[in-house]
Amino acid sequence: MKVYIITGMDTLDILRQLAIIIIFAKLFGLVARKLHAPQVAGEIIAGLCIGPSLLGWVQSSAFLSGMAEIGVIMLMFNAGLGTNIKDLKKSGLKATLIACAGVAVPFVAGTFLFMAFYGFDRPGTEEFYRALYIGTILTATSVSITVQTLKELGKLQNFIGTTIMSAAIIDDIIGIIVVTLVIGFKNPSAGVSKVIVQTLLFFAFALVFGVAFHKVFKLFEKRYVHTRRIPIVGLALAFSLSYIAQRFFSVADITGAYIAGVILCSTKDSGYIARKMDINSYMLFGPIFFASIGLQTNIRTVDTSVILFSVAFVLVGMLAKVVGCGGISRFLGFNARDSLKIGCGMMTRGEVALIVAQRGLAAGLLEHSFFTAVILLIIVSSVATPVILKAVYSRDAEEPVGAAQAQ
Repeated sequence: MKVYIITGMDTLDILRQLAIIIIFAKLFGLVARKLHAPQVAGEIIAGLCIGPSLLGWVQSSAFLSGMAEIGVIMLMFNAGLGTNIKDLKKSGLKATLIACAGVAVPFVAGTFLFMAFYGFDRPGTEEFYRALYIGTILTATSVSITVQTLKELGKLQNFIGTTIMSAAIIDDIIGIIVVTLVIGFKNPSAGVSKVIVQTLLFFAFALVFGVAFHKVFKLFEKRYVHTRRIPIVGLALAFSLSYIAQRFFSVADITGAYIAGVILCSTKDSGYIARKMDINSYMLFGPIFFASIGLQTNIRTVDTSVILFSVAFVLVGMLAKVVGCGGISRFLGFNARDSLKIGCGMMTRGEVALIVAQRGLAAGLLEHSFFTAVILLIIVSSVATPVILKAVYSRDAEEPVGAAQAQ
């Protein structure tokens, strides 16, 4: 667990940086809104402008990274609170198949992309494992930006939004297994079976714990109807499950946060909890999280030797998700526009891709120069996904209600 100690001038510097982030993130968010683009796109660009890429007023730090992590946990908790259990059950099988296609197609496409640029090597060689890991990076999905976009559009709680959320959670689980498998091929001591078992154990734990907590919470809710104690308990649950998921089961903390929201989504005060969480997220943690994507990027230090590969990596990475997730959605009975919504909703990358890339670097499967491609993919997909999603959803208004949705 990280501990942040803030003393002396450090406190003043952090206050200055927080003020700059909030002002610029909200200013750029409002500009984006005026231009009929999602606010999150403006907040990401704000991070680029105030970060090392342009003005250099704010530098990424352990403290800001911690605040950003709280932001994404709260965002995913809110998404869980807005989940419709009936829709979640209906989308379960479809979401699983969408997630599988959303991992398989980018994995194969990324692997062949690396081989096309750097040569085809036989299985077992170092370059072959590097190619596999490039494909592995493309399997990652960072749904937090999509969640915020769908939330702004008022589409998070419908069948398509629930399908995207469910598929993204499953996608992350499969992605973790793929990362471990690829590292395991190079290093048999990585423990592939252990990761699979831990993941299954976490969901078994979440199911048993969730049912028990839900019953206890309903009694608590009945005694303290619509009081501030309710959202406090909810937030504690989100942080606790996030910690338990990561610490004891090696499952992404955001998965634990989302499940915490699902546990409480059918309670009477779920809307009240969501509103209280939304205030904190909107004012502080959300802007820090989205701006932090830009803060972690310095376009001045881009390695020009891999520019062509990076451009191809971005295009293949985004199209592979659309083709994989959108294509299987069409096969499963969604109409063309809903399939496009699902494909576009799954193509954004963020902190998950960075984590996967860093693990590859530590395992010797990735060189520093390829971080240029990963960072470029994160920026482009983070900015483009909200804009594309809004454009696709805006066309729904041209059709009668219900004409654009297939279940």
